[in-house]
Amino acid sequence: MSFRRRPPTSPRHQQGLTLIGLLFWGAIIAVVAVVGMKVFPTVLEYYTVQRVVDRIAASNPATVPAVRADFEKATTVEYSIQSIKAADLIVSKDANDKVVIEFAWDKEIDLFGPVYLLIKYKGRSR
Repeated sequence: MSFRRRPPTSPRHQQGLTLIGLLFWGAIIAVVAVVGMKVFPTVLEYYTVQRVVDRIAASNPATVPAVRADFEKATTVEYSIQSIKAADLIVSKDANDKVVIEFAWDKEIDLFGPVYLLIKYKGRSR
């Protein structure tokens, strides 16, 4: 049996992450994590509003004040709904005489210093 010896690796051929590269990627990951932590609660709020609006529309309330009252009751239970009020809902009926509820709001998130992130949420009942 003959064994081949590998030539010793030279520093030129070594691969890896340098300290500068590690700091760069660490900073990128930290910025993305901070933005994600600030955006995540607003996304949860949007999905909560969407779920509440779908539930109200499925019950097919008779009047617009009934829709607004149901939404107000839901906001007292769902503590995460803070960006939209019952008066902000647009209530209409489609061709099949089914209630359609539309909503929209803008959320401004303070990132750092004078930098803000603006998210525009918009939805309607299914």
